[in-house]
Amino acid sequence: MDKKECYQLGRITKPFGIKGQVVMFLDVDTPEDYLDLDSALVEVKGALVPIFFSIDNLNGNKAVATIEEMKPEEALSLVGHDIYLPIDLLPKLSGNQFYFHEVTGFSVIDEEYGDIGTIQSIIEYPAQPLFQIMKGETEILIPVIDPVIQKVDRDEKAIHIKAPAGLIDLYLQSS
Repeated sequence: MDKKECYQLGRITKPFGIKGQVVMFLDVDTPEDYLDLDSALVEVKGALVPIFFSIDNLNGNKAVATIEEMKPEEALSLVGHDIYLPIDLLPKLSGNQFYFHEVTGFSVIDEEYGDIGTIQSIIEYPAQPLFQIMKGETEILIPVIDPVIQKVDRDEKAIHIKAPAGLIDLYLQSS
């Protein structure tokens, strides 16, 4: 399986106990949804390798997992490696909820300016993510926050927004 067909679920952060267990950080909003997970893909030397495990304990986003048929020293070698799942295992979202990878290529329709371009990517900053929108050669950055997003139209591949006053002007006047 190719990494482009997957999403990063989290990372193996440290060993746990003496039985080959590891602590996994699950980088998801609702880690409880993954309690019954029994396998994932781990990136090792650029390749995705399947591992099979059982989650023994979940505390917030940290899961203690026992990896099947793995000696403690082998489990230790997985510390620091990212964990992936196939994209088709992501729960379907509706309404104005979306996954970042899902909206790349969507048109952005502003309440005042109309079509302001296409989402090239989403830049993840600690304070808040930003839509990177291209209108011709002009880059427009719009915060990905609830008050800005008015409607996600999956059928039309468009996101309707109400940009903060004056923000789009800053980009269009400088081009």
